Amino acid sequence: MNFSVFLPDIRSGWNVGSFFRTADSLGISQIFLSGLTPKPPHKEISKTALDADIFVPWSYFSNSIECAKTLKKRGYSLIAMELTEDAISLEKFIFPKNACLVMGNEITGVSKEMLALCDSVVYIPMQGGKQSMNVSIAGSLGMWEMVKKSSL
Repeated sequence: MNFSVFLPDIRSGWNVGSFFRTADSLGISQIFLSGLTPKPPHKEISKTALDADIFVPWSYFSNSIECAKTLKKRGYSLIAMELTEDAISLEKFIFPKNACLVMGNEITGVSKEMLALCDSVVYIPMQGGKQSMNVSIAGSLGMWEMVKKSSL
C-alpha cells in the first residue's frame, strides 16, 4: 500500500504541522504541498509537527492543478475529502492501493477544478449543525481510515 496526502492551498502552518505528525504516526508515505501551503522549514509547522516533518517525505509544487496531474501520472488515485452530492461516506469507502487523500482549503474547501481531477470524493458523516471540522482533524480521520482498511 502506498498512501499519501495532498494539501493544496492550506493556509495554516499549524494545520500542516499536524498533518505531518499524524502522517508519521500512521505510516503515510508522503505529503504533497502546493500553492500557498507553507512548507518546512517553518516555525508553525515545526511547533505542531514535533520533528515529524523530518521523517515524512514531502514535495512542494507551486501549482496545485499541475501537482494533481503529476500525481495521477505517477499512478495515484486522488480521493478528495469534501461534501458533494456524489461523495461516499468515509466509513464505507474502500481506498485503492495507491491512494492520495486530497484535502481542501480551510475556508473554500476543495476547488471545483481539483474535484474534476479526483477519482472519488469522500465525506465524514457529521451530526452537528456546522457540518465541518478543522482540516487537520478531518485529515487525521481520513488517514486513519486509509491505514485501517489496508490492514483488513
